Amino acid sequence: MRSTRMTAVVAGVVMMAGLTACNGGKSDNAGGSGGGSGSGQSPLQVALASLKTAAQQTDGKKSAEVDGTLKNATSTQSMKGAMDWSQGMRMNLDIKQSAGMMAGRPTKAVYTSDAMYMNMGTPVGGKSWIKYDYDALAKKMGPAGALIKDQMNNNNPTRAMELLIASGKVKAVGKEDVRGVQASHYTGTLSISELTRMQSKNVSETDMKALEQQLKTSGAGQESIDLWIGPDNLLVKKREQLVGGKVPYDSTVFYSNYGTKVTDQTPPAGDTVDFDKVGKP
Repeated sequence: MRSTRMTAVVAGVVMMAGLTACNGGKSDNAGGSGGGSGSGQSPLQVALASLKTAAQQTDGKKSAEVDGTLKNATSTQSMKGAMDWSQGMRMNLDIKQSAGMMAGRPTKAVYTSDAMYMNMGTPVGGKSWIKYDYDALAKKMGPAGALIKDQMNNNNPTRAMELLIASGKVKAVGKEDVRGVQASHYTGTLSISELTRMQSKNVSETDMKALEQQLKTSGAGQESIDLWIGPDNLLVKKREQLVGGKVPYDSTVFYSNYGTKVTDQTPPAGDTVDFDKVGKP
């Protein structure tokens, strides 16, 4: 049915926002500067200190422009827009898909602290936008919906940095060019179960166990996280890949123009339809 296909597209849009099966938890941000060359420090301690500084600096900017791609087994999605995490998470995206029912058709997505809205270019029930209320998604989709709600209320660019800091599984790769900037590259790999357990903030124990079983059944393996930090201690690139499993997923997001103004583009209520009413008389 049409509503089922739309839900699948929404799942892709969530991923395009830089989200995976986990959410960034706060970590202890004490611990040194980004210089990372203090005498007596191990390579791990140096990497952790640098990431802690980058997390602090990036979080303090509160907004940024974003663009990137998501590759899965059947298509590649590209997105471009801006996000603001000063009070919850607000984001506006333009999305294009290379294959499938939405190939060649631009999609707009707007995220607020309560819901996400999608405009696929074709009116639905006389409305331009489909509304996906996070509370409704949590009820409709069970554990996965609860996790989406958790993600969308807490996501920001520091999530992946905090994840690697909390795990202690990170190493420095070296300096690399990222769109003309010499950036420090860090990498780490964690299990999906580990990611979910460690980083979800507001998901119940019951939902966590059910979600872990869903992930196990789907054949998800591990996730590798690669981060590139610029000389100003700001995140400039993030890549997340599922490896060693049956679920292909490869997301790359670039961050720029930190501190940019992100306008409120929430659609008017009169021009939206709830996702669970799509296709119903």
